[in-house]
Amino acid sequence: MGILEQFSLKGKVALVTGASQGLGQGMAVGLAEAGADIAGLDRTPDCNETCAQVEALGRRFINLECDLLDASVSDLGAQVARVVAELGRLDILVNNAGIIRRAPAIDYTEQDWDDVLHINLRAVFFLSQAAARAMHEGGGGKIINIASMLSFQGGILVPSYTAAKSAVAGVTRALANEWASLGINVNAIAPGYMATANTAPLRADPARSQSILDRIPAGRWGTPDDLKGAVVFLASDAAAYVTGAILPVDGAWLTR
Repeated sequence: MGILEQFSLKGKVALVTGASQGLGQGMAVGLAEAGADIAGLDRTPDCNETCAQVEALGRRFINLECDLLDASVSDLGAQVARVVAELGRLDILVNNAGIIRRAPAIDYTEQDWDDVLHINLRAVFFLSQAAARAMHEGGGGKIINIASMLSFQGGILVPSYTAAKSAVAGVTRALANEWASLGINVNAIAPGYMATANTAPLRADPARSQSILDRIPAGRWGTPDDLKGAVVFLASDAAAYVTGAILPVDGAWLTR
């Protein structure tokens, strides 16, 4: 198989969480462009825009409505089972869905702490567990977690988000160690400062936005399209010997 053929995802099925907009939508479309059928899991039933883009590429799309804040472990298992039942298999999981709550650490509430950890960490682990069981039965697969610059740094006013994303990096490495023998690669992408709903408050603050841009050697905010190449690579046979990696896509923010 030639190198370009190794990047093809033709015949593969990917489950992408938080697929209705932003980074999740961008990665879902990127995977479809590489040939994969897509199951988009989101708390809203409205994944129409993502569905339209995927189907325009000639790929199948199903929308899984699931609020990860309320989902039990059995609920997550049921969503994976639905993907296999409706699309025939599960080869790729992208754990993208996440929330952020900003407040000074000294005033941070228990509810904000618990909600962020529930969606950004607990759901990541247990959805990965359910997916790994299906992938093991199917002969292997790829799990791609979405980490963050705050997997490496402390951040400001986001203690629970930093805790969760630091843990996502650790869980990625732990699962990579355990599941490599099952033919399952587990990696993470750490996006830099991206123009998404999560960063809207930062971009709306001229001083804060400029201070961030001044630190990014590439000189711009990232976009969902900037993650397409990374997610397709990690989901493909081209990354067969890549596991336990945390791949920054950050315009060189971390190296500054």
